[in-house]
Amino acid sequence: MGRYHAQKFAGCEGAELAALADADASRAAAFPGTPFFSDYREVLGLADAAVIAVPTDGHYAIARACIAHGLHVLIEKPITATLAQASALIRLAKKRKVVLQVGHVERFNRGFAAISARLTRPMYIETERLAPFKTRGVEVDVVLDLMIHDLDLVVALARSEVKRVSASGFRVLTRDIDIATAYIEFASGCVANLSASRVSQAAVRKLRMFQSGVYLSADLQSGAVRFATQSAGEVRQAEENYAGGDALAEQAKRFVSSIQKKLPAAVSGEDGRRALKLALDVARLVRERLRRFK
Repeated sequence: MGRYHAQKFAGCEGAELAALADADASRAAAFPGTPFFSDYREVLGLADAAVIAVPTDGHYAIARACIAHGLHVLIEKPITATLAQASALIRLAKKRKVVLQVGHVERFNRGFAAISARLTRPMYIETERLAPFKTRGVEVDVVLDLMIHDLDLVVALARSEVKRVSASGFRVLTRDIDIATAYIEFASGCVANLSASRVSQAAVRKLRMFQSGVYLSADLQSGAVRFATQSAGEVRQAEENYAGGDALAEQAKRFVSSIQKKLPAAVSGEDGRRALKLALDVARLVRERLRRFK
């Protein structure tokens, strides 16, 4: 992910790729002419902002060092490994008056933007996120690896406090959770049903939403969006396509804009902590169930 971020910022208007830090020196070849270091601490004095795309267990220490040095930070999801770490980063970012943005990149998906603009009071949300097995990301379970994307999206759509969570899941190819489902009830009456798997044959990223008189669905991979509305007994259907967008580039653009214009982060540290809490709750419930049915 660090390579992809570097590519986007290298071409982002208003930003310059100042330096790269990576434990794998062979990755420097992809960015000739850009200063490269094996220790992130060597770049702290060379930049105004930092993107942190390392394994989750390294997020907190690196982000803390960057923020303490006065750097604005875009940190990959999940924000940190624990809620206490997330809270500490949020406090430090406020103290240092820097932008802390969390990399929930699906917020910048054009298909998601299209459907969220049409929702006023969703009553039922269904998400499906499946991926073939990869060794990258297995340091965390499938909830923190994949489902957390959709946990962030449903909270953003529901715009309501979470009241109840139930979940189930299984281990398949790793020693941690590889398949999970979650059922979330919000104070508004909205409910969300989420499923995630990292042992699928094909990649799937789909959202379906229902509210009174409206049905919306989005394929976040292809950009296909479908709408069905009912008025005076007549059902109307329409399809739109939002293919061709670059959510990662848009995320970079919004991060730079927040810094330059002194605006709140598009996806704040608080947003990241909220998604992390929900993900940790789901994973805890899955593990509790697995222990009961050994």
